[in-house]
Amino acid sequence: MNRTATTAALAAVLALSAGVSIAAAADHGKAKADQEKCYGVAKAGENDCKAGAGTSCAGTSKVDYQGDAWKMVKKGACVTIKTPNGMGSLTPKM
Repeated sequence: MNRTATTAALAAVLALSAGVSIAAAADHGKAKADQEKCYGVAKAGENDCKAGAGTSCAGTSKVDYQGDAWKMVKKGACVTIKTPNGMGSLTPKM
């Protein structure tokens, strides 16, 4: 393949990648609009973010249904999720 064809192929790949990234970002924003943070419903290591002192973010919860760790769920569903530690909460459970 000559240099011009290689450059054109690379440009096409980069353009497609940018388009996919933009589309994924748009879908992510849409998903958040119909979801909410739900505390106390994630299994250990499966939280989306925030898991109390000494942890950083996603996947850092130490125990199942940790009260200060949240997971994104469908809007309106959080308080209906039953766990062995009680119902899901829209605020951290201590």
